[in-house]
Amino acid sequence: MPSLEAKRTLVKSPPEIWAEVSDAGALARHLGEFGEIRITRTQPESVVEWEGDLASGCVRLEPSGWGTKVTLTAEAADPPAPEPEPEPDPEPVAPEAKRSFWSRFRRRREEPVVEAPAPAPPPAAAAPPPEPALDPVRAEAALTTVLDTLGAAHHRPFSRP
Repeated sequence: MPSLEAKRTLVKSPPEIWAEVSDAGALARHLGEFGEIRITRTQPESVVEWEGDLASGCVRLEPSGWGTKVTLTAEAADPPAPEPEPEPDPEPVAPEAKRSFWSRFRRRREEPVVEAPAPAPPPAAAAPPPEPALDPVRAEAALTTVLDTLGAAHHRPFSRP
C-alpha cells in the first residue's frame, strides 16, 4: 500500500492541536482504526511519529495564516513473513539381513518389498487467523475523520448553560 496523506488547515492554535496529538491516549482514540497506537518520536509542537499494529505514520503541525496546517500520513506495516513448513523426517532405512557365505552362491528369487504405509502427519496446530490487511480506502477515511474531529469545536461558544 502506498503512503496515504491527508492535509487540512484547522482554525485552532498549534498548542490546542498539539495537546490532542501529543497525548498517547488521545491519539489512540483518534487513530484506533490502525490498531494499538504508540508514540515513537516527537518534536515539540511540530511532529509526532506514531506506530500501530496495522500502520505507522506521523502528524505534522505548521502555523498557517488563520490557524494550523495539519498533515497526517500513514503507511501500512509490513506483514510478518510466514513461517516455512517443517520438512518431514526421512524414512528410516532397515539394514539388510546378513547373508551367509553359501547363500551368496545360491540364486534366490527376490522377495517383493512390502512398503509400510506412511504414518499420518500430525494434526497441524490451529494457526491464528491472519490480521486483516489495511484497506487503503478505510485508512484514508480514518485520516479524514481524524482531521474532522481535531477541527471540530468541543463546546458551543455562545450558548446558555
